[in-house]
Amino acid sequence: MAHPDFRVGGKIFATLGYPDRNWAMVKLPPEQQELLSKAAPGVFVPVKGGWGRQGATSVRLKSAEKTQVRGALREAWAKVAPKRLTY
Repeated sequence: MAHPDFRVGGKIFATLGYPDRNWAMVKLPPEQQELLSKAAPGVFVPVKGGWGRQGATSVRLKSAEKTQVRGALREAWAKVAPKRLTY
């Protein structure tokens, strides 16, 4: 799709550079998406439509702190990883 993605068990949990290089996307549990969107609305934005309702969350990279992104990536990974790999 012309942008890097990150997978575990063949499933995408994050992407970089969509819709442009200023953004990333993480697939979060919907409740986590809601918490992060409210806590840091300048960083985390639900994707519009059905994907967003399922937890797809845009990340404004310029506004994000490393710790915020690291935590979101852990959540996204755990959401799609096979149960045998999760902690």
